[in-house]
Amino acid sequence: MSEQDRVIYSPIIDRPKIRWPNNARVAFWISPNAMFYEYQPPANALRDPWPRVPHPDVRSYGHQDYGNRVGFWRMLEIVDQHAMPCTAAINVAVLQHFPEMRKAMVARDWNYMSHGLYNTRYLWDVAEDDERAFYRDIIDTVYELTGKRVIGAMGPGPQSVTSRTPDLLAEAGILYQADWFHDDQPFPINVRQGRLISMPYTLEISDSSVIGTGAGTAWEGDDFAEIIKRQFDTLYEEGADSGRVMCISLHAYLIAQPHRARYLDEALSYILAHDGVWKTTAEEIATYYFEHCYDEVASHLGHKE
Repeated sequence: MSEQDRVIYSPIIDRPKIRWPNNARVAFWISPNAMFYEYQPPANALRDPWPRVPHPDVRSYGHQDYGNRVGFWRMLEIVDQHAMPCTAAINVAVLQHFPEMRKAMVARDWNYMSHGLYNTRYLWDVAEDDERAFYRDIIDTVYELTGKRVIGAMGPGPQSVTSRTPDLLAEAGILYQADWFHDDQPFPINVRQGRLISMPYTLEISDSSVIGTGAGTAWEGDDFAEIIKRQFDTLYEEGADSGRVMCISLHAYLIAQPHRARYLDEALSYILAHDGVWKTTAEEIATYYFEHCYDEVASHLGHKE
């Protein structure tokens, strides 16, 4: 199925209008990435994971390990101060290898969307049955370890997916996919059976894109905070006409460095000081969209269920 068949082109100005709960202008969610970078990842036929140097790449391993050892806990304090619900983009190995992180997320009633098993293992070269089993394993493991049902997914590592990924996600009972980055509203994705939507995630205001690999990059924490504010201001203005979605993607080894953490607090304080902001999760957005928006949009697009 081509991309034109997967997602029909639809100008946002011509769609049925979205009204979020309490007439909010912006559905705002954050996605802390809880990731497990392997010291010696297995070889991949199509891509050498993070090929800065031959493995073990101690620098890259250590940088991401800082996020789990230190940064996660600093980020958690800020998120707690703002009582912000979270949908973690989870490498499931984190739940198995770092029980302290698992307990902290469970205690806060976080939700989880699949970000693969490890941050160094990709799907590009897997067979269909293996990819199908991959999603089943993730759903079952997350439920066993957290009691939460995974209803969202994005590809592991750098959004590694296959042409059949949307079909297999819908088949597994996943409701939203966060790999598309193509809209400011949820949007139907055509699949062989069932229903699936794209969920507005973000590259533009992800600390991994803005801040990059860390020290020495052109952008820093104050730039990140300013970009978030500008993004919000535009979506907030447009959301008066039809509701928008805003996501901030976070990586604890980047945003929660000692010299950057205050900028996350600054950005959250700015957004949450506005009326008309629905402080929510990807799961709540998806559920609301299916109940109140999907059928009208599908009819507008000429979808046949």
